[in-house]
Amino acid sequence: MTDPARKPTVVIVHGAWTDASSFAGVQRLLSPEGYTVLEFANPLRSLAGDADYLATFLRARTSGPVVLVGHSYGGAVIGAAGLAVTDVRALVYVNAFVPAEGESLLDLLNSVGPVDPGQLFDMAPYPGAPEGDVDLYIQRGPFEPAFATGLSDELQTEFYAKQRPITSAAVGAPAAPGQAWEQLPSWYVAGTVDGSIPLDLQLRMAKRAGSAVTEVEAGHLSMVSHAREVADVIKEAASATAQ
Repeated sequence: MTDPARKPTVVIVHGAWTDASSFAGVQRLLSPEGYTVLEFANPLRSLAGDADYLATFLRARTSGPVVLVGHSYGGAVIGAAGLAVTDVRALVYVNAFVPAEGESLLDLLNSVGPVDPGQLFDMAPYPGAPEGDVDLYIQRGPFEPAFATGLSDELQTEFYAKQRPITSAAVGAPAAPGQAWEQLPSWYVAGTVDGSIPLDLQLRMAKRAGSAVTEVEAGHLSMVSHAREVADVIKEAASATAQ
């Protein structure tokens, strides 16, 4: 077990259409074991801007070793920001995108089948948007099969009501060179019935990154339905990279 005096800070980066509360169950398992857990409020505005925001957050809010945890779009953010702060020791991907240089989230999804945004999203303008950019909200019909698979009706309604939008520009932005997974050890929690990121794509990205993979019978929000398994993987990453 990791020496409490040397336990890294766990920084959680949520993805699109949710917020930090999606990791509440994970946080409740980690904090009593002596982990400092910080939940980054991911802006969901632009990939480069969100990564810069995360790097600034890490410099301001952490000292000593850090384990970065990214869900879905948050995986692209931790990959972009992970090398900007020298104390980051490990990456944990939870049903997450792990793009290589030049790849966007949309590219990765289209690699396993065409994606029609009009069938998935309600599109809303937002103040100050670059020309043609919009906020994306998941429509009610595809919300359960694409995003909230396996959750109770009550939780599906809750997550639908509080979804935070991501911009179309962020989804289509190419990943920058120098991805953190190219240099840092990583772990990957793959949801086997994920309706947002197909399992084959999850495993392909994890293999490319050299991640240690844990499969759970869960949909896209595996940290909600399988909080203990996700917490255990985070602890494994923390222990493996302790100094």
